[in-house]
Amino acid sequence: MDRSVININVGLLGHIDCGKTSLARTLSSKLSTACFDKHPQSQERGITLDLGFSAFLISPPDHLVTIYPSLEQLQVTLVDCPGHASLIKTIISGSQIIDLMLLVIDVTKGLQTQTGECLIIGEITCQQIIVILNKVDLIPEANRPQAILKMSRRIKKTLEKTKFSSAPIIPISATKGIDKENHHNWGIDELIKTIRGEIRSIERDPKGPFMFAIDHCFSIKGQGTIMTGTVIQGSVKVNETIEIASLKTQKKVKSIQMFKESIDEAIQGDRIGICVTQFDSKSLERGIASSPGYLESCYMLIVNIERIAYFKGTIESKSKFHITIFHETILARIELFSSTNKSPENEKSFNLNCEYLSLNKLDDETNYSHDDDEPNSPIENKSIYGLIYLERPVIASIGSLVIASKLDTSINMNTCRLAFHGKVLHKVTDKDFADSWLPSLKIYKIKSKKGTIERIPNEYEAIANIFKKETNLNIFQGFKVTLSTGEIGYIDGSFGLKGKVKIRIPEGIKDKSLISKIGKKGKNNTDNQIIVTITFKRYIHDKEKKVVQL
Repeated sequence: MDRSVININVGLLGHIDCGKTSLARTLSSKLSTACFDKHPQSQERGITLDLGFSAFLISPPDHLVTIYPSLEQLQVTLVDCPGHASLIKTIISGSQIIDLMLLVIDVTKGLQTQTGECLIIGEITCQQIIVILNKVDLIPEANRPQAILKMSRRIKKTLEKTKFSSAPIIPISATKGIDKENHHNWGIDELIKTIRGEIRSIERDPKGPFMFAIDHCFSIKGQGTIMTGTVIQGSVKVNETIEIASLKTQKKVKSIQMFKESIDEAIQGDRIGICVTQFDSKSLERGIASSPGYLESCYMLIVNIERIAYFKGTIESKSKFHITIFHETILARIELFSSTNKSPENEKSFNLNCEYLSLNKLDDETNYSHDDDEPNSPIENKSIYGLIYLERPVIASIGSLVIASKLDTSINMNTCRLAFHGKVLHKVTDKDFADSWLPSLKIYKIKSKKGTIERIPNEYEAIANIFKKETNLNIFQGFKVTLSTGEIGYIDGSFGLKGKVKIRIPEGIKDKSLISKIGKKGKNNTDNQIIVTITFKRYIHDKEKKVVQL
């Protein structure tokens, strides 16, 4: 890739009123149409309500110049995320387009509720973070070094349990910025130096289908409609055709700008505005644009599930979660299932030809339950999956990040609302999936039925009461059963009209005295009772409700 400027997206995340927008103002030299709380309600309420974008340029680190010899400058695009708890879905969507995270903390208040949720989001979406201790100017100068040291130690202790244990911690004052008059930098130069040092490998591949996450859409009189966002993959050029799959419409790219500078081509990672004509901006607030024909509306998704350890709730089948994919958040019902011993260990992909075990719930990182009557079983190395029933269609691609949360949890409960995350492994684009696709999904439940032996006509035969009279006994013909006395038997057929079955015992009853004790007339009391058990699996999406011997 021959390019003199490469864009990197840096997210500013943290609790409300920690100074994220002030820091963006201090750092930025390039402004977008959506920056510094331009939304009227943001100005009225004095808080960030939507994603804000601005940028500045730095010289690239040597290791990137080695990879990209033509590289002269790095454009650092700042993604200013809201901090209010009620805007968590906007924070999640913003985090999915960043390469590096700045976790901003008010040094006078320390770690707060949204600080924790932002840290969790960072673990899911980023490889590197920088911790910012902001507002150090509010601490008296005599107490400042000790206060910064104390807070830094607390943060390091928190980070020990994350993948960011070695993250740098930089004390700054965003509002003071660079005080040239008093020759005081307030940590800004050190922060820029640290950002430069933390930028490691950047994946920027212009090849492959184009995909563009749109976060704002507006019209400019005499020019057309502007869609601003981040290029997720591939590239786009002026005069090429792009598609908004959710609206089933295609438009030609009239022009492309990057922070108000016209460019002919944008590649993966670029923050751009695309101008199209004859398109109503009111029809699209956020969404995905792509190469024509690349994306379709999805009605159901299969994702691998990675439980978030800080989530204290139970993740249960049939429960509902808010699912965030790119800039969209959709309410969805989940169905849990796992790989089996027949599936490859540590399986990270989904295979429609494999069989999977249905799960009732996932209690923590190490245990699950697949039967309401049984205690939790260890997950071991089994992969956990989720079948996601979306309440409305969504645009997604294979590999898209999914973050699930409980947004109906009160923001005053001081608890983690983020439940699990994963990647899209399979997508279903057929609207009639319940009839066309779902029956082919081999997810089964382990079922067990118990009954009693009522008669033993001879040592090789028994009559058992296991099923209800309305049960179709033909489907259990030949199934193996286990007697509580240790014998193995096989169902030979029905006996009478009340759900009883004949059981063949090839090896015969071991304790011959039971024949006389239970007898031919069923004189079976509690002392002599023989329990018979049949275990099988039922495919939960099979229309014929087939059962298979386990």
